[in-house]
Amino acid sequence: MIDTHAHIFLPDYSEDETAMINRAVDLGIRHVLMPAINPESVAQMEAIAQVNSRSEGIKLHPMIGLHPCDVYEQIMIWGEHRWTQKLENWLQEYASLSHYIGIGETGLDYYWSKEYKKEQMLSLDVHFELAKSVNKPIVLHNRNSTHDLLQTIAKHQNGSVKGVWHCFNGTYEEGMRAIDLGFHLGIGGVVTFKNAGVAEVVRQLPFDKLILETDSPYLSPTPLRGKRNEPAHLAFIQKKLGELFELSQEEVEKQTDLTASSLFSL
Repeated sequence: MIDTHAHIFLPDYSEDETAMINRAVDLGIRHVLMPAINPESVAQMEAIAQVNSRSEGIKLHPMIGLHPCDVYEQIMIWGEHRWTQKLENWLQEYASLSHYIGIGETGLDYYWSKEYKKEQMLSLDVHFELAKSVNKPIVLHNRNSTHDLLQTIAKHQNGSVKGVWHCFNGTYEEGMRAIDLGFHLGIGGVVTFKNAGVAEVVRQLPFDKLILETDSPYLSPTPLRGKRNEPAHLAFIQKKLGELFELSQEEVEKQTDLTASSLFSL
């Protein structure tokens, strides 16, 4: 099994990091992909990856990116007139390293405020250009910004851009638009929520364009909703997909692992 999106480097796991990793191994998870949030994430990801570098049966893979909700704070640190260049330089430093397997987490988030919409868009453009230059998949966050996100994907798609709409919760038409633009859809705990409407959409989508994720420590699946999430909870998401597509757990695991491995060159 592959958890394609988990922030297991955050302090939420400081007291039981080893046990959390062991639970993932026991479940059969072989790869955990770790999207960055901000520059602080780098040291955190490198630390947990180093500690677990000799762990049998599981590999932890970092990515590099600036989360849209962190863009403004980083502008205040880097300076309003130089921040895009500093962002580009910072991303390039790590994106060129072979063990950084993707660009993200980036994207757009208009849920809290649209005040920094322009800055988020500029950041997203920088990430897309980098993803194209290093030929690595881009991981996109989307909250209340679907129209702009799909337009940005279309603007940058030159035939080489690949990536994932992480934590997909859109309509069938939006999902198919992303797929038609060359993207995959990350399916997480929201698909198990009874009244979210996501399950009804997901069951109509092409199964070979879906990958599994937890978004740990957030969005725990039913029946653990409201508790801290972790990669071992991927089992509940995999089970739900099996129910939606009338497939065995082995079939779900085989196809989603194949899709994720191909997308991220695992």
